[in-house]
Amino acid sequence: MSKEEVREQVVLDEASLLKDSTNEELTKIHLMRDFLEKRDPSSKEVDVLILRRFLRARDLDVEKGSAMFLKYMTWRRSFVPHGFISPSEVSDELAQGKMFVQGLDKKGRPITVAFAAKHFQNKDGPNAFKRFVVFALDKLCSRMPPGQEKFLAIADIKGWGYANSDIRGYLNALTILQDYHPERLGKLLIIHAPYMFMKVWKVIYPFIDNNTKKKIVFVENKKLKETLLEDIDESQIPEIYGGQMPLVPVQDC
Repeated sequence: MSKEEVREQVVLDEASLLKDSTNEELTKIHLMRDFLEKRDPSSKEVDVLILRRFLRARDLDVEKGSAMFLKYMTWRRSFVPHGFISPSEVSDELAQGKMFVQGLDKKGRPITVAFAAKHFQNKDGPNAFKRFVVFALDKLCSRMPPGQEKFLAIADIKGWGYANSDIRGYLNALTILQDYHPERLGKLLIIHAPYMFMKVWKVIYPFIDNNTKKKIVFVENKKLKETLLEDIDESQIPEIYGGQMPLVPVQDC
């Protein structure tokens, strides 16, 4: 294929990927790519869907979306220099058995389940948990079917106590999700939240951006199964919540 033919094919491929975008969004995506390529030529190779997520995260503001993306690129090169986090780098975190992946919801989004009572601050400092968060998000995103960009998360707080409290860790995870994986979270269901957890939640809540806040739902214990069924078919609900799907450790998904 000639360079012109390759360019035309790229345009067609991008148009297919962006079929649900508005004309305004399409225009701003192209403006954003032009802006980024002048500042970081390597951005030319970046998936157009990634650019759209950063643009959407900044309400289609090209300048703000571009700044957010460039910050992400700098962070990724520094924090994940080899392009991925290996299981051996997060072995202590994985040993806690606190995060699982299983099934898809009704929108085709991968489902992840995290158990807050199994999380403890890592003795090696905050970067250990940061690496785990990156490892888990990369694993989760790799399971997304073609055309899917989001996931659904269930945060099970049952049994959580102050020994599990890790505000700095929670805030670091929030930063990685919001700033470096924007528009990936489709919905977060928080279940079995004890009263004392709400004290910590009040500290975290102001740091959650408005787009993310809209995706968070606290589920009443007595309505757990019916709430899950709103988003997930019974065959895809975890066995521990009355469904049929076994939990798979995140490192094995």
